[in-house]
Amino acid sequence: MRYLFPNIRHLLVLVSAATLFAASQMSLTVEKLKTFIESTIQMKQSDVQVAQYLRSVKLTEKLDDATVEELQSKGAGPKTVMALRGMVEATANLPEPPPPAPKPVVVPIPPPDSIEQGKILDEAREYVMNYTKNLPNFICVQVTRRFIDASGKGTAFHTTDTITAKLTYDGQHEDYDVILENNQPVTNVKMEDLGGTTSSGEFGTMMKQIFDPESNTRFGWDHWATLRGRRTYVFAYDIAQTYSRYHIEEKDTKQSIVPAYRGLVFIDRDTKMVTKITLNPYDVPPDFPIRDVHVSLDYDLAKIADGEYMLPLKAVLTSRADRYATKNEIEFRLYRKFETGSTIKFDTPEPLPDDQTKEKPPEDNKVKKQ
Repeated sequence: MRYLFPNIRHLLVLVSAATLFAASQMSLTVEKLKTFIESTIQMKQSDVQVAQYLRSVKLTEKLDDATVEELQSKGAGPKTVMALRGMVEATANLPEPPPPAPKPVVVPIPPPDSIEQGKILDEAREYVMNYTKNLPNFICVQVTRRFIDASGKGTAFHTTDTITAKLTYDGQHEDYDVILENNQPVTNVKMEDLGGTTSSGEFGTMMKQIFDPESNTRFGWDHWATLRGRRTYVFAYDIAQTYSRYHIEEKDTKQSIVPAYRGLVFIDRDTKMVTKITLNPYDVPPDFPIRDVHVSLDYDLAKIADGEYMLPLKAVLTSRADRYATKNEIEFRLYRKFETGSTIKFDTPEPLPDDQTKEKPPEDNKVKKQ
């Protein structure tokens, strides 16, 4: 196995422990020495071998005690530190290293002004309120991976089951038929028959309720983002409990609430289509058994027949009760036009890579100054 230390690849090639430090004397700046030592710490290299290698290093600049103490605090071993102390004495008469380059000043893109923000939201509202009217009939594969954390902390989830269903959309109605449970075929099973946490509203209901004038939603600019490679407006929203139509039901006790909720709406800059929604209920009654609900829903363009449509890509629902936490990861794959005799291959595809739903900063539109 070969290791190349970052930024000093021309200095050291590690073929094995026996040849690690067989190089002849080499010249390093203090900055490259620091990079080398930090790399050995990260890769847990032998303290003895690192100290031995330092004997073959010749510094071109003065090494001071503060730098040695910094490396020691990061994990440099005692023998390495001893070798570095020797280098402090040996370089006492050398010139000081140059000061570090100033960090670039990043100037974020200014947000749209209030008039432009209003226009963006109006265009997005028009798109949302007509969303389902413009969808074709289709079928797709819905894969739901369900997880539970028995500690209730939401930090140690393990898989409970994986459900693969056929989703049929006909007009404005969705129908779900479970085809596989943990990759085993099943028949005459509906999602609600399987118990556990479920969700709905991915095909337009959630975003329609956010943009419906009757919801009296309060919008405010939040930030710019890049999502799936496209520049995106991100607005915060808030819907008071009085106007909320978001339901949470605890299946065992049949308790339900309609809480206030808030979150973020991602709007594509060029098309004004909604490409992501997050949702967080708040002011949940203290005696309600379900706490800390969080929903994220990503949309992406999918080809159906000869057209492209913005359709659900992935939804993630997490919630916490008194003694456990749950997480559902729901993916929508293999969209096809729904016609008489339509067929689709039902298997359980691999999970989508994280970068398909991860927001990224709009770096290409930031101005950097030295």
